[in-house]
Amino acid sequence: MEDVHEVTHGDGYSAGHIDAMGDQYGFRKVRRELGVSAFGVNVIAMPPGTSGGFHWHDEQEELYFVHAGRAEFEFGDGTKVTLGPGGVLRVDAGTRRKMANGGDEDLVVYIVGGKDGYVGRDGRAPEGEERVRQQA
Repeated sequence: MEDVHEVTHGDGYSAGHIDAMGDQYGFRKVRRELGVSAFGVNVIAMPPGTSGGFHWHDEQEELYFVHAGRAEFEFGDGTKVTLGPGGVLRVDAGTRRKMANGGDEDLVVYIVGGKDGYVGRDGRAPEGEERVRQQA
């Protein structure tokens, strides 16, 4: 089985690679490319030494996941948080924030946004089937 490098759509799923969604700096529209309709999701890629401006939302809580590089987040009260690869940050809708590339390599961050909360544990498996298995 080969890794997916192009955006593909199947019966009930979509798969892709962020490099197939753009090779420039700025936003890569994951939501649009994969047809996500229940929440917002994008990737932002920033070269070293760049920063976005402050922003906030009226309703959408956001989760940031640092895929590569070092992200420096600054909040409206002057507080700063720095995250490396694997770091995650949740921000309330109305909280003023900005993000900068705080390292010497490209910064790649997944951003997921949503509203109206968690729907609960609604995953199912066929009768007698375990949901998580050890690989043989």
